[in-house]
Amino acid sequence: MRRYLADTAATEQLGGELRELLPAQAVVFLQGDLGAGKTTLVRAYLRAAGFVGAVKSPTYTLVEEYAIKGQTIYHFDLYRLADPEELEWIGISDYFSQPCLCFIEWAEKGLGFLPPPDIIIRLEAEGNGRLMTLEWGKP
Repeated sequence: MRRYLADTAATEQLGGELRELLPAQAVVFLQGDLGAGKTTLVRAYLRAAGFVGAVKSPTYTLVEEYAIKGQTIYHFDLYRLADPEELEWIGISDYFSQPCLCFIEWAEKGLGFLPPPDIIIRLEAEGNGRLMTLEWGKP
C-alpha cells in the first residue's frame, strides 16, 4: 500500500486508520529520516486506540509502554543506540515473548537482536509532503 501524505494532519489521519488495519500483535518497523513523521504516526495510532496521556518520543528512554484496553503497545526508538548488544541489557527478548504490538523506529540499529518485522512502514519526503509505503509480511 502506498499513500501520499500532504501534511501532518494526513499523517495523523493515517495513524488513526492504522488502528483498524494493524493486528493486536505484530512487530512494525518504522523507517524514514529524522522528522519524517514516525513518532507522529505512532502518536495518532495511540490516540485512536484511546490513549489520552502524553505521548513522547522514546529517543532517550529507548522504549515507552502503553496499556490500552487490555492491549500492550511498545514504542521503541533505537536512534541513539550505540551498539545493538545494548538491547540485550534492556532485556529486549522479554518484550517480544508476550502478546503485544511493537512499533520500532530505527530498527536497522538493532538488527540481529530484533525479530523480523510483520509490517514495514516507510515515510519518505516527496515534494512538500511524504510518501508512505506499507509492506506486509516478513522480508
